Amino acid sequence: MTSLPYDLSCASPMEDESPVQVPPMLSVVIPVYNEEDSLASLFARLYPALDTLGLRYEIIFINDGSRDRSAHVLAEQFKQRPEVTRVILFNGNFGQHRAILAGFAHARGERIVTLDADLQNPPEDIALLLAAMDQGHDYVGSIRRMRQDSAWRRWASQAMNRLRARLTRIEMTDQGCMMRAYSRNVVHLINQCGEMNTFIPALAYQFSRHPTEVVVGHEERHAGISKYSLYSLIRLNFDLVTGFSVVPLQLFSLLGMLVSLGAGLLVVVLLGRRLILGPEEGGLFTLFALAFFLIGLALFGIGLLGEYVGRIYQEVRSRPRYVISAVLEQQP
Repeated sequence: MTSLPYDLSCASPMEDESPVQVPPMLSVVIPVYNEEDSLASLFARLYPALDTLGLRYEIIFINDGSRDRSAHVLAEQFKQRPEVTRVILFNGNFGQHRAILAGFAHARGERIVTLDADLQNPPEDIALLLAAMDQGHDYVGSIRRMRQDSAWRRWASQAMNRLRARLTRIEMTDQGCMMRAYSRNVVHLINQCGEMNTFIPALAYQFSRHPTEVVVGHEERHAGISKYSLYSLIRLNFDLVTGFSVVPLQLFSLLGMLVSLGAGLLVVVLLGRRLILGPEEGGLFTLFALAFFLIGLALFGIGLLGEYVGRIYQEVRSRPRYVISAVLEQQP
């Protein structure tokens, strides 16, 4: 990343929080990755929306190794509103969820709201999440109203939602919407988890005592393109399923037993047929079909085991989940 042409005397390279006299009531955590074109529109709507709430707030932007000028734009915004703006600069790209975890580690508010920087979720709807928390909920999810994504993404999201609900027993109507609100207690529990790969909304659902969901708006992207490809969405759901359930391993073990039983019965039938009716001609393609089916099943099982072993490998290395190069914040 290009060095910032700004005075970073107020930047702290460490993760330790500086003490403040009056902590904010609300922290808004926003990961940023190559969002240079949309940041100006985000600032124009986000700050007025939070000002109208009448609460002490802070906004924590996490620059996740952007390759465009996002870091420069964030630094300029910090200079304009240093009393409510904090900027965390990663030295590389570590992913959206790790950026949010860094924001959680630095958040000082009693309530923490996560929001994407692409303005697909209106910042004005933050008030809806806070109103739900006023009713006693410690975790508030969101459901996108009239979702503006492509048809294949809506279909894939619905299919993954159903699969996740069956495997993990975690009830989330819309797992892809990152506009969510967390109580300080839930965030504190999340900060204690040292997992390398996790799905934050699902983790919060497990820790919360009184979760709920609200309907929020959904708009088309104001600029840029989505950072989630089909492969990224599949990877995210692999992390979700393997991180919160061993049901896939149990199902595959059961399937393996059933296939073994079926294969054993087939061998008995073929042996009896040979003894009673004698050897038969042909049947080579049937044998190939059975062999290919069993080989494919074995490869699928190896891949599934590899997902779990890979997670164990990442955990035992104990590498940092992210590396912070600087933090722009106003010292008390």
